[in-house]
Amino acid sequence: MVRVLIVDDSLILRERLCCRLGSIAGIEIAGMASDVPGGIATFRTVNPDVVILDLLMPGGSGIDVLEAIKRERPSTIVVILTNHPLPQLRKRSAEAGAEYFFDKTQEFSKVAQVLRDVVKNRLNIQN
Repeated sequence: MVRVLIVDDSLILRERLCCRLGSIAGIEIAGMASDVPGGIATFRTVNPDVVILDLLMPGGSGIDVLEAIKRERPSTIVVILTNHPLPQLRKRSAEAGAEYFFDKTQEFSKVAQVLRDVVKNRLNIQN
């Protein structure tokens, strides 16, 4: 089972991701948070394999969450999903360790494919 944490200030987006990703075999939505402090605290509590992370949220930047994740558990896969796909944010996210960076409006469906691939790779490693 691949455990997923969703950190985004939009309740609608969290619910949409939860419904879409929760229907993928092998995925468990382990937790959700709506701000930076909650994202870091929930990460520490639920110990996810994958974090889907917004960049602009109350309480700081998603980069703060990303840096905490990579400092504490570098093997965690981080998917940035943002409405602000600026080149400098993409570069900063990559430098901080994000494996993926997607535009919410143009690339939302790519998140599900990434999760399917993670599940597939996890099954291949276990066999």
